[in-house]
Amino acid sequence: VQLQASGGGLVQAGGSLRLSCAASGRTFRTYTMGWFRQAPGKEREFVAAIAWRGGTTYYADSVKDRFTISRDDAKNTVYLEMNSLKPEDTAAYYCAATSSWDTIVGRTTTFYPYWGQGTQVTVSS
Repeated sequence: VQLQASGGGLVQAGGSLRLSCAASGRTFRTYTMGWFRQAPGKEREFVAAIAWRGGTTYYADSVKDRFTISRDDAKNTVYLEMNSLKPEDTAAYYCAATSSWDTIVGRTTTFYPYWGQGTQVTVSS
């Protein structure tokens, strides 16, 4: 599967952005989709994931109650709605896909074999 992330940009603290990740392939609906982010000089970290049936999600504690992950299987697209953005949310955001599901290991980059390119999110104070 090939992934294409978009929607990043510059926003003031307290603002909102919605990221999109378009996937190729007819089997999109069978993949768990995740979002990760990587700030300069830091390791890539887990943000959120959504199960292939779309009903189950989980989040990093740092974004819980501010970010929402969703998917539209008809459009082969997963979204990350980001509200109440903070300067510490500044990073390149990556979408990823895997055919497995695990709420513990699913927070690690090695769990996902497929990755999109990053889209930059910059939050100014």
